[in-house]
Amino acid sequence: MPNVHLTEPMQKYVQAQIESGAYANLSEVVRAGVRMLMEKDGARQFYALKADLEEAASLAENGDFAEFDAHAFEPDAFDR
Repeated sequence: MPNVHLTEPMQKYVQAQIESGAYANLSEVVRAGVRMLMEKDGARQFYALKADLEEAASLAENGDFAEFDAHAFEPDAFDR
């Protein structure tokens, strides 16, 4: 999978990054880009979870919830 095709503007940008000393080669630039995408995806997942939790909290505050019965959920945990 090492074959990478870049547009001309991307090639010029990468070359400038290498010439400036920010990166040693194309592989380092690509790895940095993939790391950024991975971080962005992690942030996207975090904000999706946050939105889900905010919605659940709002529903609970409005009385739209069911009581949780720990004994029914995990009866063996209380056999002592």
